[in-house]
Amino acid sequence: RAGARGAAMEPECRVLSIQSHVVRGYVGNKAATFPLQVLGFEVDTVNSVQFSNHTGYAHWKGQVLNSDELHELYEGLKLNKVNRYDYVLTGYTRDTSFLAMVVDIVQELKQQNPNLVYVCDPVMGDKWNGEGSMYVPKDLLPVYRDKVVPVADIITPNQFEAELLTGKKIYTEKDALEVMDMLHAMGPETVVITSSDLQASLGNDYLIALGSHRKTKADGTRITQRIRMESPKVDAVFVGTGDLFAAMLLAWTHKHPNNLKVACEKTVSAMQHVLQRTIKSAKVQAGEGNKPNSAQLELRMVQSKKDIENPEIIVKATVL
Repeated sequence: RAGARGAAMEPECRVLSIQSHVVRGYVGNKAATFPLQVLGFEVDTVNSVQFSNHTGYAHWKGQVLNSDELHELYEGLKLNKVNRYDYVLTGYTRDTSFLAMVVDIVQELKQQNPNLVYVCDPVMGDKWNGEGSMYVPKDLLPVYRDKVVPVADIITPNQFEAELLTGKKIYTEKDALEVMDMLHAMGPETVVITSSDLQASLGNDYLIALGSHRKTKADGTRITQRIRMESPKVDAVFVGTGDLFAAMLLAWTHKHPNNLKVACEKTVSAMQHVLQRTIKSAKVQAGEGNKPNSAQLELRMVQSKKDIENPEIIVKATVL
């Protein structure tokens, strides 16, 4: 009984998540909301787009929210005095004025609650076969670099995005640590490079992610905790994995605020459970010898509820 009562007393933690929405499948808010709710967070969603499905399918239809409409929704919250949040979470955006409006909202929410944590996945592009390319308009880069990252507390770029933001290429782990330091200097105290081309000690079938948490103590001294993780590559193109990663990192850093190692282990292990379940199920649906399609590769989110809530640690982090 005491346990149940204790749980009820846990203060409410509320997230404002500004991301895309799909009717069918799991990307953006659809990929972030369920895991956050399962982990005990109240999630208020603003859907930056409403599409029938993600754009990796042959067809998609839907509507896009513009910056004025975003502002109008926020004004409604403000008029009712329910614009107090513990976290803001953002992902993929294609529009500079929308992104600038997000920054305005984050700054205003930080005035309401100075402890608010802004988790930003600066989605701009990726590398294919070693070549990086942007899949958002190029004019988003200066907005991310000069306006968004400075107000963010946690950022989750991939290697290509980290290179874009700092103007420095990563060839070695030492380069990656320098890039993370440059990103810390821009504002965020937690930086996780979610994937990189760095050579994993476990071999080519593994992907390296790196994390860095910099805290300034009351006496002004800085402590930096850095970790490296090697997780098995899964041979398929999934959509929504970055959105799921950022949401779970938000949750686990909240639950383990001074232990980036444990937060990342839980996040990456849960990712692995979801991806393994998804690929297994997709292959069964596609049938022997057939390549699974976009619909079959939608993340098995609901089926992974137990793994999201309480992930068995299958990927360990090394403290650097």
